[in-house]
Amino acid sequence: MRKIFSKWIESYFSNEEVLLLFVLLATSLGVILYLGQPLAPVFTSVILAFLMQGVIEWLKQRNVPHLASVILVFLGFVGILLSLILFVFPLAWKQSVNLFNELPRMVTEAKAVLLLLPQQYPDIFSEKQISQIIDLATAELSQVGQWVVTYSLNSIAGLVALLIYLVLVPILVFFFLKDGSSLTRWWLSFLPDKKEMLSKVWAEMDDQISNYVRGKAIEIVIVGSVTYVAFALLGINYAALLAIIVGLSVLVPYIGAALVTLPVALIGFVQWGWTNEFWYLMLAYGIIQALDGNVLVPLLFSEAVNLHPVSIIIAVLVFGSIWGVWGVFFAIPLATLIKAILNAWPKSEVLEMTET
Repeated sequence: MRKIFSKWIESYFSNEEVLLLFVLLATSLGVILYLGQPLAPVFTSVILAFLMQGVIEWLKQRNVPHLASVILVFLGFVGILLSLILFVFPLAWKQSVNLFNELPRMVTEAKAVLLLLPQQYPDIFSEKQISQIIDLATAELSQVGQWVVTYSLNSIAGLVALLIYLVLVPILVFFFLKDGSSLTRWWLSFLPDKKEMLSKVWAEMDDQISNYVRGKAIEIVIVGSVTYVAFALLGINYAALLAIIVGLSVLVPYIGAALVTLPVALIGFVQWGWTNEFWYLMLAYGIIQALDGNVLVPLLFSEAVNLHPVSIIIAVLVFGSIWGVWGVFFAIPLATLIKAILNAWPKSEVLEMTET
């Protein structure tokens, strides 16, 4: 057994680039775990700059100078940020407060409907099952209320953090856009000259992750905007808040669309009941989800992310449990990184001869 294990170690871990990759991954993980909170504005700025890099390259291909491209893209970014701060976020916050104030009435109406189920469908639902569902929902809502109270008590600290983000992030984004290439070359200068494995990993990841991150950002904007227009035309309450939730749900493939159906249906039911308006709402929501999955996603991503659906779901569950929202957002890129590492992993000559 020891001989077999030693041979396996020698086959897969004898290359010096493997040790270098392990050091880089361990260092990156350590920085994220121990310095993630203080460096959050930096990470956010890097992600935003990465999203906008494609537009800069597109402008440079049309003979626009680098600095002019950076300024144009940065001004567009500032305009979008101001629009979110001045219009979208206040509207969503106002609707969130109204929704929280309406929750007791909505819960009462939902309880009344649930209590009728054992009478209408005694073979399917029992009073004990309905009571358990009501108790579980009440407990979850009480936790939400406690979170809101805690958040309100910490609002001053959150306001200070928000102000820091609003000042630091735009400044960092501008410099990452302007000097990103020189900063990358500076970091690469610390690596050994021999880095074939790292080059293979980066070559496989670059197109896939860049296309995925930018495509996902575009998908969020399109799905959220279309949802808001449809819900506003239908006249449902909290249209802006629901549109933001539906837009962000595309971050979690296969799972997000199913989860966000519940608040959409609940708010529609409380507002209209089993009327035609409710079914029009669900029909519009179903059409949006169908167009997103069958038209928008293939158009934006194509073969950019070549991962099996099971791998995507496992990645979302694992990285989401570790890093929360950021883990969910970067679950597919991280899974792509793991896949690229496995594909580029050096093998011994014996193994290569066996495979051929």
